[in-house]
Amino acid sequence: MDESVPLELAGPLACGITTGAGAVLNTANPGPGESVVVYGVGAVGLGAIMAARNSAAATIIAVDLHDSRLELAQRYGATHVINSQKEDSLERIREITGGAADYAIECAGVIAVLEEAIEAIGMLGTCLLIGGAPTDARFSADHMRTLFGKRIVGALGGSRTSQEMISALLARWKVGRFPFDELVRTYPMAEIEQAIRDTHSGEVIKAVLTLA
Repeated sequence: MDESVPLELAGPLACGITTGAGAVLNTANPGPGESVVVYGVGAVGLGAIMAARNSAAATIIAVDLHDSRLELAQRYGATHVINSQKEDSLERIREITGGAADYAIECAGVIAVLEEAIEAIGMLGTCLLIGGAPTDARFSADHMRTLFGKRIVGALGGSRTSQEMISALLARWKVGRFPFDELVRTYPMAEIEQAIRDTHSGEVIKAVLTLA
């Protein structure tokens, strides 16, 4: 890794942001004109949104419960945003895409959301599982609609080694194509409780504690 990159920025790339970005760039790799739906736009989902903006995808849809996070998603590349508390997200996705999405990236770790993500993709579409659901969680999918070529794929750690992914994302960051640093807020260790509160409230996406 480039030693000029501050550790407080490099640290957040160790897992979440990298996982979301790699799921799009490496596992999905959407082609020209294709559509991507990202469910849950915390750190993982926003990483996916930024990556989708760096891809050939024409339509990038963010789905979340919080308007503040949807505003961030739009800032970082979403062409459409859906607050699933205010409208039927599946119906809206079908309207936007003209039928179904090519890719759905499930970042929420909620089984009901995952099952909707599977429904959101069409024939030959791909649903990527990267949200952290409980270890004993199970999901179901419609057999006949899945039979028509739907793919359900797990993606862990960006589907590449950490060395490859972090270097690739930092290269994009340096030329302004992956502004993940805007998601990071640093706190001195003495303010750890405030960092936890801000994280739980959604005020901050990625809190980093500093020792100095």
